[in-house]
Amino acid sequence: MTVRSVSPGEQPRAVEDAWYTRDPDEVAAAFSVDPAVGLSSARAAELLAAHGPNALPEEKRTPTWQRFLRQYRSYMQLVLLAAAAVSLLIQEWTTAILLIVLTLLNAVIGLRQEGKAESAMNALQSMMKASARVRRDGTEAEIPADRLVVGDIVLITAGDQVAADGRIVEASALQIDESALTGESVPAAKDAGTLPGPLPAPGDRTCMAFMNTPVTHGSGVLVVTATGAATEVGKISGMLSATEKEVPPLTKELDTLTLWITAAAGLTMIVMFALGRQRDQAWDVLFVSAVSLAIAAIPEALPTVTQAILSVGSLNLAERNAIVKELPSVETLAFTSAINSDKTGTLTMNEVTAVEVLSPTDRYTVSGTGYGLDGKVHHAAGSSAGIEDAILPYVVASDAKLVDGKVVGDPTEGALLVLAHKAGLDVDATRQAYPRLATLPFDPGYKLMATFHSAVDSSGRQVVRCFVKGAVPAVVARAATALAAGESIPWDAELAGRAEDQTRRMGGEGLRVMAAATRELDPGDFDPEGDLLAYVTGLRMSSLVGMVDPPREEAKAAVAGAQAGHIRVRMVTGDDVVTGAAIARQLGIPGEAVLGADFAAMSEEEQLARIDGIGVVGRVAPEHKVLLANTLKKKGDVVAMTGDGVNDAPAIKAADIGIAMGSGTDVAKNAGRMILSDDNFATIVYAVEQGRRIYDNLTKYIRFVLLLLVTFVLTFLGATVFDIAAGEPFTPPQVLWIHFVVNASFGFALGFDRESPGLMRRRPRPRGESVLTRPVLVTVGLGGLAITVVLLGLIGLGKAHYDSVATGQSIAFTAFALCLIVAAFECRSETDSVLTTTTFDSKQMNWVALAQFVLAVLVTQMDGFRRLLGTTEIDARQFGWALLAAVVLLVLWELGKLLARRSRRT
Repeated sequence: MTVRSVSPGEQPRAVEDAWYTRDPDEVAAAFSVDPAVGLSSARAAELLAAHGPNALPEEKRTPTWQRFLRQYRSYMQLVLLAAAAVSLLIQEWTTAILLIVLTLLNAVIGLRQEGKAESAMNALQSMMKASARVRRDGTEAEIPADRLVVGDIVLITAGDQVAADGRIVEASALQIDESALTGESVPAAKDAGTLPGPLPAPGDRTCMAFMNTPVTHGSGVLVVTATGAATEVGKISGMLSATEKEVPPLTKELDTLTLWITAAAGLTMIVMFALGRQRDQAWDVLFVSAVSLAIAAIPEALPTVTQAILSVGSLNLAERNAIVKELPSVETLAFTSAINSDKTGTLTMNEVTAVEVLSPTDRYTVSGTGYGLDGKVHHAAGSSAGIEDAILPYVVASDAKLVDGKVVGDPTEGALLVLAHKAGLDVDATRQAYPRLATLPFDPGYKLMATFHSAVDSSGRQVVRCFVKGAVPAVVARAATALAAGESIPWDAELAGRAEDQTRRMGGEGLRVMAAATRELDPGDFDPEGDLLAYVTGLRMSSLVGMVDPPREEAKAAVAGAQAGHIRVRMVTGDDVVTGAAIARQLGIPGEAVLGADFAAMSEEEQLARIDGIGVVGRVAPEHKVLLANTLKKKGDVVAMTGDGVNDAPAIKAADIGIAMGSGTDVAKNAGRMILSDDNFATIVYAVEQGRRIYDNLTKYIRFVLLLLVTFVLTFLGATVFDIAAGEPFTPPQVLWIHFVVNASFGFALGFDRESPGLMRRRPRPRGESVLTRPVLVTVGLGGLAITVVLLGLIGLGKAHYDSVATGQSIAFTAFALCLIVAAFECRSETDSVLTTTTFDSKQMNWVALAQFVLAVLVTQMDGFRRLLGTTEIDARQFGWALLAAVVLLVLWELGKLLARRSRRT
């Protein structure tokens, strides 16, 4: 291979050169560095000046005042401000102040929510290691991590955090926890070997180390190949900055609704002015009428009521371990049609469990899950009851401990200690019975661990007993005999073939398989300071053990619940596809299993065609997760994405509803819109269910408020066209009363209504589908028209029969309030009749309806209300006319629903 050395002032192209395909000497030569000496200080300073510090880009915080002003970019806020300005011009001081206070309240609530969403890029920056141990000018030195340059020789050991990406040139039992970057559930074994390329996934690059990953075991030396933004973490930072968050569906709906309302009100105003001037009405009179219409047509209470409903919904979710950072995300949950879930810890327990043990002659199954000591070892009748000899190496060749039900040390070793407890072994006493003399730590080169202990053989002779555990091929390759019923038998081709078949079977079931063996040595021939690996030959095989990270008990039911709600669940994991597919089968997740790299290699047309049939995606890189989310969004799905690591952050941010695990990194939490404090998939499904309930209740309120607005616009338009009440059927105080007393109170009652029957059996609302569906538009249009005709008729009745427009307006005002009581109950369902006992199953609705009925009486009977609202006193007969209007609306609405139900059946 031709090696291109680096000239002064040039930074090597890490991605193009694929350092993992080059041996350590070639890598060192490419950077013109001797690993034993390191860079010179002058060369390091030159590279630092040319390419900048080893730091990630930092996102500048927007000043608070700018974020506050940004809250006024929504259409509703602008319309409210415009109405307030006009109110000031005509000296409607109370109305103007109220509208301004409303905009301030909405802005403050929005600012608080925005403040919770700290930048994921800045959280990534805060993870940067403070210092690194390097060789420069032939000596070791501790330097700030941001002073590292490509070509630096960095020394790492257990407990360190890797400060930059690098090619490992020396390794001694080195293991690095790359879970935050790759999603792998166990630390990755590292060595200095060369890999055939290309290997796109960082998790497969066993000779590379990556920035911000902790060293869990051993030590090593690496040549820095990338710093700052060029590292794998830096690429994720770049993806974060390039990924835009989706605007929540309800926010889009409210913006659209505001535009329609503004357009309708504007058109009505034009008609008002045109007809008014034609009738020689004064400009100031027309202006006051126009302001009354503007105030009537604007749903002033809608933003506040919506925020309150979402806020209470987020509090309810928090009580069930789903913490929503941004209120609109509550309603986004209702649209969710696809969930891309991480496997480890979300669908599974993240607690390795031994479930099967195979000795050369017997098979044992193990019950119980996780690190709990409940469970037993089971065996078939007639087989050997004793399992101690088969599992003894797993207990003795181990450094882990169980403390109060938690593993201290390697998770796999902890699972094997739990197995020993279930088998009735006293772990501490067993270890004391075999004093340890020496340890050969696990190394990815030979893939096993061995410990040497003082022991006594069956004849009473003192021996050194070697206990070995490790990868099946590595241990089997060193075997000479096998332990069967306490006796040694030859390890022949039949036994080797049987072990291979069983390993393949367990692997196909998603189990991680490990082997154990022993050897007895003469104490006189044993040197604890010598080459310990040389003693690990001629082994006596004792067992194979199959382990798995088991699915959560509640996850299977949660997956079934999601699928019943027409939500497609996919497993997206850093583990291999075989393990993922096995767990998916247990959980009931259908579909084929593919590699992330294979999915990325497909054409866009093939990705869109095959995505519906895919259930598991394994060995995923960060860009694969983003690609999956974007592909589903192109298909029209609303996507929820879970994750916990740095590698998950771009996809979490790209998804419609990014869900971070509470145990995950701050980067993932800050990129997400929701955090699961219990890391439980079942909580996601519960959150979706609650999101549907909240959104369904919001749509009930939106139907109600639309009816109100249509009625206002049509009533003012009708009053103008037919010259009723001088074009001003209701005064500004009366309009505000309807909005804030009647509308807002029913808004809260509908927003906190009971869940509609069968809600989780419905299909999610498609992406982009408006809440202003044809049935809704027909309902509010006809309902608003009916109320308008009644209200204008009552005003005309007042003038014709009582010779008083004011009396007619008071009757109409009372009738409007009573009609809205009917409308609130009717808006709970688009088709279900209110003439059933379930109509009154909501305490909130019942109390609000009762209160509104009482207020409808009081607004014309109490002097204080009459002064405030400009109403006049009406008698029982006149109140009867108002009540009749509500009854007529009820009859007409029920007839409409009856026709709708019949049309659906046909």
